[in-house]
Amino acid sequence: MSNFVDECGLNVRGGDGGAGCVAFRREAHVNRGGPDGGDGGDGGNIWLIADHNTASLLSFRDYPHRRADNGRHGEGKRRHGAKGNSLEVPVPVGTIVRGQEGQILADLSSSGTKWLAARGGEGGKGNARFLANNRRAPSFAEQGESGEEQWLKLELKLLADVALVGFPNVGKSTLISRISAASPKIADYPFTTLVPNLGVVKVGEDFEMVVADIPGLIEGASVGKGLGHQFLRHVERARVLVVLLDLAPYDGTTPNEQLDTLLKELGTYKPELLDRPRLLLASKYDVGVSEVPDSCIPISSVTGYGLENAIAEMQRLVSHERTQTIEVRSDEVIHRPLPKGIRVERSGDNKYEVLGRSAERAVALNDLTNIEALQYVQHSLERLGVNKALRRAGVKEGDIVTIGDLEFEFHEDGNFDF
Repeated sequence: MSNFVDECGLNVRGGDGGAGCVAFRREAHVNRGGPDGGDGGDGGNIWLIADHNTASLLSFRDYPHRRADNGRHGEGKRRHGAKGNSLEVPVPVGTIVRGQEGQILADLSSSGTKWLAARGGEGGKGNARFLANNRRAPSFAEQGESGEEQWLKLELKLLADVALVGFPNVGKSTLISRISAASPKIADYPFTTLVPNLGVVKVGEDFEMVVADIPGLIEGASVGKGLGHQFLRHVERARVLVVLLDLAPYDGTTPNEQLDTLLKELGTYKPELLDRPRLLLASKYDVGVSEVPDSCIPISSVTGYGLENAIAEMQRLVSHERTQTIEVRSDEVIHRPLPKGIRVERSGDNKYEVLGRSAERAVALNDLTNIEALQYVQHSLERLGVNKALRRAGVKEGDIVTIGDLEFEFHEDGNFDF
């Protein structure tokens, strides 16, 4: 089984917030002590962080779930619960995060970039926070908010200076094994390489470049034939494309025919790839039977012929492209803004749902049978404009309204039957 994984699913869940506490001062010589219930702690967040020490998505293949710690509950004497520990999940640099609909949520293309994948729930307020002139002894508190949970799709697009592109068995793996310390599987049959391999090529004392050996492409790869999409996406972020043409092809195609097919597939998949700096190498020069095309550098990865010239040309192209690229800061943090306000959606015949974090928090009390708690909820929903929004949506007397986990009847006087 391969140790390289470039696609996976990931389930993330932020920690739940701790519940607020209902408590009152009970000390000697203190008559009718006031409320002193502490707040619950916030749940931990889950962050995805691009880490240059992580090579693939292998760790998520068998264990796709990640959880952050819950917040602790509040206690008496205004002791607030501890916050849950946040969790940082390392992913390879170049990881794209998608939602279940396939939309891109984040592109972690530089080392150190962080993205908030699941927000922890807020801790509930203790009863001491509800003290008011008309509410001297509140006997209710807030429940903690549930942490956010979602399934994500992770997709890795390798970041490399050079991508080796060519037909199967053209000699890409042999080449990368000769010019770097990479040791890919090498054999004399097509499709030996099934996953990309990375190698670091050192030139002199102060220049390094990362070279990616992309599995062999075939005609039709741009439409997914032969796992083409999985292979081609690793070409997208390479600064320079090195196209290997086989001088001794097993199927008799000429180097020019190979080049035409490869460029056609690249252009069909992403037209901008045809504008990428490109270097042509004629592989297997030691056993070649075809004539070396113009503008090609002939090489033999077995004997070493032409490799010095090829590496020098790669260095020249990569150096030029690096000067054209503005480096992204490595301490970038990507937050997902919370949706603001409330909205009402019809969920069925005579049924309406109120959506919005502020409305859900307003009803998240521990005891809605408590008359003080019920009055507080009614006042909060009125202040948030929930009643007006429901009337605009067409709600009528007796219709069922849902807010979070609560369901109740609406009345024209603006009150609700919980």
